[in-house]
Parts: sequence; structure tokens; C-alpha cells
Amino acid sequence: MIIPPYLKPGDTVGIIAPARRMKKQDLIPAFQLLRDEGFNVFYDKRLFAKEHWFAGSDDFRAAYIQSLLDNPDIQAIWCVRGGYGSVRIIDKLDFSGLREHPKWLCGYSDVTVFHEHIHTCCDMATLHCEMPYHVKDSTLRNEAIVTMLDALCGKELRYEFPTHPLNRPGNFSAPIVGGNISILYSMNGSRSDIDTKGKILFIEDLDEYLYHIDRMMYNLKRSGKLEGLAGLLVGHLNDMHDNAIPFGHTAEEIIAECCAEYDFPIIFNFPAGHLPDNRAIRMGCTISVSCAPKNIISTQKALCNKLV
Repeated sequence: MIIPPYLKPGDTVGIIAPARRMKKQDLIPAFQLLRDEGFNVFYDKRLFAKEHWFAGSDDFRAAYIQSLLDNPDIQAIWCVRGGYGSVRIIDKLDFSGLREHPKWLCGYSDVTVFHEHIHTCCDMATLHCEMPYHVKDSTLRNEAIVTMLDALCGKELRYEFPTHPLNRPGNFSAPIVGGNISILYSMNGSRSDIDTKGKILFIEDLDEYLYHIDRMMYNLKRSGKLEGLAGLLVGHLNDMHDNAIPFGHTAEEIIAECCAEYDFPIIFNFPAGHLPDNRAIRMGCTISVSCAPKNIISTQKALCNKLV
């Protein structure tokens, strides 16, 4: 696993919009936050292009993102928001420049497309973290922002969070992969698909029907994604929907039931996903989890790649 160099003051963060479009004024707090931390911010007018839902056409977005992937003077790339659209451009991109000049690709939700593809095709770590769209105050330093900055700057990440009644406790340590369940489901079988054996699988989701969570979990199960896991970390599962005839289980119960035949540890309540407490995870890197009667502790050391 290639670990991109950690950031230091004076480094440059490039900003991209791989999916939904954004207005410049909505990104000003995030830009100022980076500058206040001593980083340079790089983007050009193409970032604010519009084509219906998207930040420009597929070819337009891909060309702009390609220019940042190939730029050796950019040390990290931060996606402005999720939504939908990254899968439309992922095969238009050439990642040879990223392999030559490794940099952190940062974001979550729809950005899971990039996490999966970069892990599989480049064997490189990425950062699951907060995005500019959610930064409304440049002075705010909540857990999401602090842990994102800590992760980028090479600090150890240590999270303590409450246990959950459906947990299947166990102490485990392995590289972590995954992201948004809907994206994992949609990428299954593609050339971007991830190998989960011997890994910790992290999943989270938002705004889904409960029966669809069930469908997606059974897809992961039938495709072998749950076999041989070192552990399962379940993040936020919020704003779920039900039908007029109730499905009969919560999202957490659906996941627990689907994994009942396996013996790997399952930990719910991991503080990452579509809620304000969205703490950073260095995807592809080893994370260690230990269980106590009332809380869970996860740690992720900042390993460096000697080849970079």
C-alpha cells in the first residue's frame, strides 16, 4: 500500500467537483479553513461549471480532475461534495500521474468510487473525511475537521465511542476498506471492485429504504465480500425509510442478521458517515479496534511509505 506524503504548511490542496455542482460562495469557508491551517488552495473557474445536476459534462469534469491528478505541485485533492456522478467519469481518468506523484484523495459518500478505484488500481491509501460542502464556518474545529487535518498531517487517530447492543465484540487489526454501501453495491463486479478478504470492511449509508439495505447486504454476501473479513465497522445509518407495510427490522438489525453465519467481530456506532460527527479514516491503512464493556476504542497510526 502506497502512503502519500503527509501535508506540511505551504503544501497545496487541489479542489475538485467529481459529481454535483457547487457555487463558489458556498466553498469560501472551506477554502479559508485550509488557508488558516497554512495550506495553499488550488482551483480554477472550471470547478464551478454547470450542466444540469453536474459540475460540467463528464468529459469536462474528467479533464479538470486529470489536470490535478497529474500536477506534481498538488499534495492532496479534496472533493467538494458527494451526490452522484463519480462513476460516470472514473474510467475516463488516467491514474499514472497519481502513481508517479502520490497525493491524498479526500472525501466520502459518492467519493467511495475513487476510494475503491485507487485502492484496486493504484494500491494507494486515500482519506475518508468531511467535505467542503459541509464547512459553513472557517473557524469551526469539530471532530470531523480536526480528525481530517490530523489524518492529512500524519497524526495518530484515536476514537472512543459507545458500544451497541448488536455488537459482536472482538479485538482486531487489519487494513480498512469500504465506504458507502450503495456505492460498494453499484461497483461490485467492476474493475474498481475491492478485495475484502483479511480486511476490515467499513460501511455507512444515508436516505435509503430498509428493504434496499437488505438487498445490498445480500449482494455483498452472495458476491463473497463478507467472507474472510477481519471485522466489520458500521458507521452512521441515518434517515432511513420504510414502506407502508413495515420491513420489520432496523438497518442495524438487517446488517447483523445478514452477517449472523460469520464469526468476525461486528462493531456498530463507528463515528463516520452522513452526520456531523464524521471522523476521518485513512482508507487502505491498518486500523486497530479494541472492545471494552461500555466503549470501543479504535486507533490508526500514521505509517509512512519509504518509497514515497
